[in-house]
Amino acid sequence: MPQARLRDGAELYYEVHGSGPPLFLVAGLGGDGRWWGANVAELAQRFTVVVHDHRGTARSTLSRIDYSVAQMADDALQLIDTLGFDKVHWCGHSTGGAMGQVLATEHPGRIDRLVLSATWAKTDAFFRRLFEMRSLMLRELGPAAYLKASALALNSPAWVRDHDADLAAAEAKASETIPVPEIVLSRIAAIVAHDRRAELQRVRAPTLAICARDDTVTPLYFTEELVRLIPGARAYVLPDGGHAYPNVHGAEFRRVMTAFLSE
Repeated sequence: MPQARLRDGAELYYEVHGSGPPLFLVAGLGGDGRWWGANVAELAQRFTVVVHDHRGTARSTLSRIDYSVAQMADDALQLIDTLGFDKVHWCGHSTGGAMGQVLATEHPGRIDRLVLSATWAKTDAFFRRLFEMRSLMLRELGPAAYLKASALALNSPAWVRDHDADLAAAEAKASETIPVPEIVLSRIAAIVAHDRRAELQRVRAPTLAICARDDTVTPLYFTEELVRLIPGARAYVLPDGGHAYPNVHGAEFRRVMTAFLSE
């Protein structure tokens, strides 16, 4: 399995697919590169697609550190360096989008085009309360209850209706998915603390912000704020699909993003 060694000795699991301009697909809080599903193979027909598991998740090192979005972004930048890319297209979903904001403001020369998917510039009372409740469920009721509740927040009702067996199977493996709950709690604290509003006017990469209108984790107004704050940014809003819309409307997601990256 390909692993990139970070400067502190931790390792990031990553995969490279296809050929063409480099495109980093960066997952959200769960941090597992497999989240992107069929999007990887489809996009690899046009791009060199890189996916990775965030530190603290899945097949990467389960470091017991104080996590931050800046630290997550720096880990990814080290992976970019390891792979020898001067600059990359970045599509970050949710937490991955927060990481993209850090890179686009702190290392603008490394980001070619920026796609911010279902993400936010700064948390608000709604977001904070949502993740306080998710943290409470993980601490008090354990990983299975956390995943059960998360599925209701992340997915549309129709998707949950049609994937009940898949969700039950994932909940049965909750202790494998979340072997160290303290890491997830630290990562949640990191994303709640994220605030890039004051820096976003420094973004120079052409930027597209995508979301679904029925997203109940990162509501539409977060995307609208990103577009107001980032010079020249524009939005694309899907009518539905929830927070996990890239895996509900994959073809539309890929069409819109590919057109933007190919301009």
